[in-house]
Amino acid sequence: MSKPLKRAVNLRIDESLIDQAKAMGINLSQTLEQSLESILREKKRAAWLAENEERVKAYNKRIEQQGTFSDGLRRF
Repeated sequence: MSKPLKRAVNLRIDESLIDQAKAMGINLSQTLEQSLESILREKKRAAWLAENEERVKAYNKRIEQQGTFSDGLRRF
């Protein structure tokens, strides 16, 4: 699998935070990437839930009323 392309960016971050992070050996690029991935994942999840809210409600209502195809097959 190929490595993702990296782009140099210019950011303005509180100087004391940068100093503390460097003193603790924190990789700023890696930390920002991980944080962005997490935030983007949550934003996409929230957008999907909002977009599909009515469909999920309709499905849950149908299952509540009609059950699932395997209801008669359960042994627990």
